[in-house]
Amino acid sequence: MAKPISFVSNTIFASPSPSAASSMPGNSKVPERNEIPAEYKWQLSDIYSDDAAWENHFSSLKANLPNVAEYKGQLANSSQTLANCLKLRDEIAILGGKLYAYARMHRDENSGIAKYQAITGKLESLLAEAGAATAFIEPEILSIADEKLANFRATDQNLKDYAFYFDNLTRQKKHILSPLEEEILSRSSEATNAPENIFNMLAHADLRFPEITDETGNKVQLSEGRYHSFIISQNRQVRQNAFKALFDTYNQYRNTFAATLGGSVKKNIFYAKTRKYQSVLESALEDDNVPTKVYDNLIDTIHNNLAPLHRYVTLKKKALQLNEIHMYDLYTPLVRDVNLTYDYKDGLELVQTALAPLGPEYLANLNKGLNSGWIDVYENKGKQTGAYSWGVYGIHPFVLLNYHNKYDDVSTIAHELGHALHSYYSYASQPYPTSNYSIFTAEVASTTNEVLLMDYMLKTTTNKREKLFLVNQYLESVRATVYRQTMFAEFEKLIYQKSEQGETLTADLLDALWHDLNSQYYGAETTIDKEIDVEWARIPHFYSSFYVYQYVTGYSAATALADQVIHQGTPAQERYLGFLKSGGSDYPLNILKQAGVDMSSPQPIITTLNKFSTLLDELEKII
Repeated sequence: MAKPISFVSNTIFASPSPSAASSMPGNSKVPERNEIPAEYKWQLSDIYSDDAAWENHFSSLKANLPNVAEYKGQLANSSQTLANCLKLRDEIAILGGKLYAYARMHRDENSGIAKYQAITGKLESLLAEAGAATAFIEPEILSIADEKLANFRATDQNLKDYAFYFDNLTRQKKHILSPLEEEILSRSSEATNAPENIFNMLAHADLRFPEITDETGNKVQLSEGRYHSFIISQNRQVRQNAFKALFDTYNQYRNTFAATLGGSVKKNIFYAKTRKYQSVLESALEDDNVPTKVYDNLIDTIHNNLAPLHRYVTLKKKALQLNEIHMYDLYTPLVRDVNLTYDYKDGLELVQTALAPLGPEYLANLNKGLNSGWIDVYENKGKQTGAYSWGVYGIHPFVLLNYHNKYDDVSTIAHELGHALHSYYSYASQPYPTSNYSIFTAEVASTTNEVLLMDYMLKTTTNKREKLFLVNQYLESVRATVYRQTMFAEFEKLIYQKSEQGETLTADLLDALWHDLNSQYYGAETTIDKEIDVEWARIPHFYSSFYVYQYVTGYSAATALADQVIHQGTPAQERYLGFLKSGGSDYPLNILKQAGVDMSSPQPIITTLNKFSTLLDELEKII
């Protein structure tokens, strides 16, 4: 069921491929927080001047919660009562978003500071109370007679900002339960999240990987974090050893992982059935009003266009001079010793130049963010790894980076600033009820920036080895995002179908499904190693049902939009800014269609795969 607000946070988006955590360039050790110059830190004082101000607002939020109960059973009395209740809920959500952002981002600056761990936890408990306290609102609105609610909306201007909210709520009316049932479901989440929590503890805290020998002959402890650097190694034995060590470890716990994934699937089936959905897929897509045929069309379109992926694997096998190409060879770059480096200032300039097709207004607001304390740049001891963007309604977006002068870090800047500018435009243009945009559109804004950056690099790079490096980067991004995430999406569809039909998701069944999908997607040229069968066990996305397909739709829409702003100029720029300003004022498919992309059609996906094929031709020429 759609929720109009979040009581946990405002918009936060982590990078799907975050830059590796690293200290400021030139340092031999990871610096303390106070050793980072102020110009490279975000300004959380823009939210609250100090912790005392935070505590005052926390107390205000806590004191305000009981006021919600005064509206219980009263919403049908008058349009003014309804408007006042919704306004109060918005005020609680906006305040909760500010409080949570300040606490969590301070915690992310240094997770070792117990104070911010404590206040984050304290606030999460209060926001859970807020969710339960307001659970009656939507069922009660839906109990108002249609004619009476229509009259409220027509005669009270204070309800104007809630027009889309009311329409969307009415659309989902049959899936919203009684106030008591909604409160019970709201309170049940802590218990039903157990499968995901157990997975996270097992995979990220308790699992111990063996030592392997690295490129220099030293014994090193394998970890999930280090696996990426080993699987792209030019030393094939290192790749193979890391691959075998990682998946052999997961294989030892495959039955436990099958139980956690199966438990998560059953949880989602329970919620879907309780809300009277035909399937979990329908339930997951319902919030965005996306027909299930969009999901099915995505899988069908990729099935009909697997030949370019098979061709890419064949080219990679040839370029790497392999007799057989195994699963542990797929991530290996085609060229070694290409080290594209940019200090932070140069990286920003490159991003600004590459994003010029988005127009002068976009660049002006981008520069505003770069010079106004939005970004936390370098790693320090205890800092959250990776990268994310966090929008705070009524303030401005914030971006966390761990920058280390590599091209991937520059690409991460472009990605996260795409999210940040989306939040900036949406929050500036929309009232709170329609300010929060969908995940479906969020990845479009971030990926459009990445695509424009890559397009600029491919057009301006003249060095042959650098060109090969960049072409390989693009092809890998399509393989890992469009093809691989679609394979993930198909796996999810299969396991939910089987579970909904009464089958038990055993480790043997999950292994078999994963093996067959890898065989189908990567083709006869690829040796599908037995170890890969258990890879499903390490994918955290499967605990957020039917989420990953949006990476594919987002990437495809971004490719189409980037092409439009490059070749159509001002009209495409204006449509794109309109897309950013739309926030959550309409359904994602409608918003994207107005921007110039029809995601109910397979065409954007086909356009992306055609570009993939064109760059395959270029790769073949370079090789």
